[in-house]
Amino acid sequence: MSNDIEQLTVLNRDYVASVQNCDVKRFDEILAQDFYCSNPDKSLVDRAAFLKQTAVPVTVKNLRAEDVKIRVLGDFAIIHAATRYTTADGQEARGRYTDCWAKQGGKWLAVSAHVSR
Repeated sequence: MSNDIEQLTVLNRDYVASVQNCDVKRFDEILAQDFYCSNPDKSLVDRAAFLKQTAVPVTVKNLRAEDVKIRVLGDFAIIHAATRYTTADGQEARGRYTDCWAKQGGKWLAVSAHVSR
């Protein structure tokens, strides 16, 4: 299980960095084909819409995850974390996210995300 935790720790860092850097290519590698995301505006988007919204430059800076909790349940994992970031107008802000991961073909892929601000 420690190997799974290590892999998920790296994937979680990649996920957060991909949001900050609009890294559609990395998301394309780590998202399951049936991925869905609940956005802070309460919209639910599928994989294609998520990749499209990821390509749009973000207005937040210094996005980082804190208080990360990774729970592995066999071939399924849940990551809970808090976020801190700087808004476009320079204000410090916080949020939370929950990402669900499934091991498919021996590889961890994100299957679901829920983001709140």
